[in-house]
Amino acid sequence: MNERELDAVYTHLCKTMTRVGESDAQLFLARFAMLAIDRIGDAAVSQQLIDQAGKGLPEAVRS
Repeated sequence: MNERELDAVYTHLCKTMTRVGESDAQLFLARFAMLAIDRIGDAAVSQQLIDQAGKGLPEAVRS
């Protein structure tokens, strides 16, 4: 995927999330992630991508 295609896909993702709405954004992202993981078809690659996506984000407050 080239830079122009990546930008188009990202824009489509953002517009879809806007259409879905903030209240359903987490559900949408979870469904998207599961579809992407299935399409990737490699557990190790999927786990590496999950780790990369989580780097630098704040951890949830633990009670």
